[in-house]
Amino acid sequence: MLSTSGLTVQFGAKPLFDKVTVKFSDGNRYGLIGANGAGKSTLMKVLGGDLEATSGDVMLQNGARLGKLNQNQFGYEDERVLDVVMQGHVEMWNAMQERDRIYANADATDADYMRAAELEGKFAEYGGYTAEARAGAILIDAGIEEARHNGPMREVPPGLKLRVLLAQALFSQPDVLLLDEPTNNLDIHSIGWLERTLNNYDATMVIISHDRHFLNQVCTHIADLDFQQVKIYPGNYDDFMLASVQARARVEAANAKARDKISDLQEFVRRFSANASKARQATSRKRQLEKIKIEEIRPSSRQNPYIRFDQAKKLYRTAVAVENLTFRYPGTDSDIFAKLTFTIEAGDRVAIIGPNGIGKTTLVRCLAGELHAQTGTIGWVENAQPGYMPQDPQAEFEAKMDLFSWMSQYTGKADDDQLVRGTLGRLLFSGDDVKKSVKVLSGGEKGRMIYGKLILTKPNVLLMDEPTNHMDMETIESLQIALEKYVGTLIFVSHDREFVGTLANRIIELKPDGRYTDFRGTYDEYLTEQGLEA
Repeated sequence: MLSTSGLTVQFGAKPLFDKVTVKFSDGNRYGLIGANGAGKSTLMKVLGGDLEATSGDVMLQNGARLGKLNQNQFGYEDERVLDVVMQGHVEMWNAMQERDRIYANADATDADYMRAAELEGKFAEYGGYTAEARAGAILIDAGIEEARHNGPMREVPPGLKLRVLLAQALFSQPDVLLLDEPTNNLDIHSIGWLERTLNNYDATMVIISHDRHFLNQVCTHIADLDFQQVKIYPGNYDDFMLASVQARARVEAANAKARDKISDLQEFVRRFSANASKARQATSRKRQLEKIKIEEIRPSSRQNPYIRFDQAKKLYRTAVAVENLTFRYPGTDSDIFAKLTFTIEAGDRVAIIGPNGIGKTTLVRCLAGELHAQTGTIGWVENAQPGYMPQDPQAEFEAKMDLFSWMSQYTGKADDDQLVRGTLGRLLFSGDDVKKSVKVLSGGEKGRMIYGKLILTKPNVLLMDEPTNHMDMETIESLQIALEKYVGTLIFVSHDREFVGTLANRIIELKPDGRYTDFRGTYDEYLTEQGLEA
């Protein structure tokens, strides 16, 4: 259906990937995974025709239609929602636009009207006369109510814009669908909707995502980009993890067996090569030695940071009490949340969930002291030492300093170079990395630096707003392990279903009109209690 042959992309001295030959077909759904910087998005752009490869070919089966998820959720703000969806069929949309320009031109010639008649035929061939009805049906299925269909995209809530863009990608009924981080900026319930939508759509798909639960729910195969090559594994992400570990174990076992054989043959040759009666046998053993190969086991380009959070002081009983908390942004006439009342006990692991724009980040910022509510109180106990990871940590990296100097601020001691270097090293910053300016760090690198700050300051309450944003699989897994082992109090916002499902023992869901639900139990238990799919 969609394949590559000898595909190479090279921006500098070293290829990003080299002579990749791979095939995506048979309606399978491939999760494209790899370390940050391995080239996943670049490969997706090449597959979609948005970037030219250095060498090699991309082949789409004759007659097959390709669909792509547009990443720019705010790129259509002044356009009608139905028009945005219909633009997913490029040929139909272009024919319609050109035809309408001719009809609107008062000076159109006979030749122009002949062209318009030709375009009318193409428009009909592409199903243009039923296009709005089909676009509307897809939007309804996506949960976009009919009242929004004729309005501009700017009036669609942020959490629903991606649904419109997915409807755009599906509109032409593509045989191959390319999806680069489709779960970005989706709330946890919207991701569940996306899983169901993709599972019910019949097409070959290539999907980039760092959401492990999503990959497990949707993917039939994993395409692993490592060592500048792509290797296909059948099954979902968990199947891939098991298969890759087993494959490495098999190679290690075969290599151990081969080394034992080499040792035995070398010993025979050493003992009998000078013995005339054994010379022929010794020569035979030498030939056998030449044929035995030890398979190289290269270290993966993936690296797991080592993260562990400790608390300097232990809390007993209560961590924080929130009473009648109401927040409204200045100049607006509606409350983000109203009369929130709850008490978080020491050791609670609270996930704050809800639709995008409902106030999750606002609540965490209030708890962290960054915002102040109009009414109500937030009472931290005397020994509480909250440590805060904001969703966007950019403000923490405005000063002109290198990584070493930035991290040194949080040791609590002077001249503790070894502690700082050790912390940076465990977070995968080593060598000359520590001399870099914090201003040039990527989103994922800034996140790891915030982890380091929390490691060094040892808070007994962790406030974390989307702590997995911009992170690769390995970092997310390391963070999850660290938080599982953390004995303090955890309050966090996340759209990562596996993250929430593994860590939370209490769910606070913010809902429209200032309502909220406070549930003591795991996320799966909460879904069951709400009558939703677990």
